[in-house]
Amino acid sequence: MICLLCAQHLKKNLTFGELLFLKKEESTLCLACYSSFEMIGEEHCPNCYKKGVSSSCQDCQLWCKEGIEVSHEAIFSYNQAMKDFFNRYKFDGDYMLRKVFAMILKENLKKYKDYHFILIPLSPERYAKRGFNQVAGLIEAAGLSHLDVLGKREEKASSSKNRSERLATELPFFIKEDSRIPKKILLIDDIYTTGATVNRVKSMLENAGAEEVKTFSLVR
Repeated sequence: MICLLCAQHLKKNLTFGELLFLKKEESTLCLACYSSFEMIGEEHCPNCYKKGVSSSCQDCQLWCKEGIEVSHEAIFSYNQAMKDFFNRYKFDGDYMLRKVFAMILKENLKKYKDYHFILIPLSPERYAKRGFNQVAGLIEAAGLSHLDVLGKREEKASSSKNRSERLATELPFFIKEDSRIPKKILLIDDIYTTGATVNRVKSMLENAGAEEVKTFSLVR
């Protein structure tokens, strides 16, 4: 087998230390590629997993003032290796890369077995251009199912907006007609930046009848 990222042949005989490092992970990645990703350590915002802070960060305090309680979890920091991964996966359309984090996502999402998974959707125009929903690809590669509840109207990409522009924009997401809203929801996206997307959609789902909505992303 070869590494999905660098195309090098994977070592068949790993040392005990390498096995411990990789855990159950990554028959799809070599050790060098996997170790280039930065997992979020123990010191992080308790609300949104922003690294390097031990109490509620400034963004979460702003959300609290708006009446939204942030309850988010993430696995990795957005370093250069992760930026390169998403450039290839999302923007170059390398759909095989959906498998890279399958095992670690499956392991981290076990604790949410009582929750229904709902994904942040793409607009029909963006979906047609990309050919797939990158969040659905990650979750389905992990062998997990999700509900098709949300839709999105076309708008300027949120990655090109600053925080104030994101917050000022009318919410482009909507709940599909005749959708049943579960009581406990885990709302999943690929990357959490300021939280403008997931926290506003979280609020929308709560207003529609959800009793508990937590949010999750691969990257913070």
